Amino acid sequence: MFVIVRPRGGGFVYTHDELGVMRLDIEAARTLGANGVVVGALTRDGRVDVDQLFTLVAAAGDLPVTFHRAFDRARNQQQALEALMQCGVSRVLTSGGAATALEGVGAIASLVRRAGGQIEVMAGGGVREENVQEIVQRSGVREVHVRGTRIARSSTSERNGVRLRKSLPDDEDAFEETDEVRIRDFVKLANT
Repeated sequence: MFVIVRPRGGGFVYTHDELGVMRLDIEAARTLGANGVVVGALTRDGRVDVDQLFTLVAAAGDLPVTFHRAFDRARNQQQALEALMQCGVSRVLTSGGAATALEGVGAIASLVRRAGGQIEVMAGGGVREENVQEIVQRSGVREVHVRGTRIARSSTSERNGVRLRKSLPDDEDAFEETDEVRIRDFVKLANT
């Protein structure tokens, strides 16, 4: 289990205080037995914030660190990849800077070649059953990130018209859950 560590939603430029919260969250995840952490930090000008990333990697200790799709907001992905390798990150999740991994498959392939096994490049963003084989074959990635969920519903015994959260799709009682069958299908497809 890799724990995503973000102090808030929104962009990926963090204050000193937010960095402190992230560091404490990483230490908590490590203490509670997480297998790794997922982070991302950028500067205002769209570069990997190397100083902050070094701090987060140090907080992770011996846990592997994945850099999430904040990478796709970096202005120069080749330079960003170099920064991640310099900081000791073990994996980067990317769509190649495109809306989906399939659209960015060429850029992902370039990153895989540049990484040369020093860092794992994981394709993510719109990876579905119908495109996972093409993404894996064209990019050369060994790992993909998928949601693999389905919509489930619970019933609420009493409804008073009060909406407590954004609904999925038009039902307050709908939620997403991991679909084991879809995950098994993804694994088979990605490995063929």
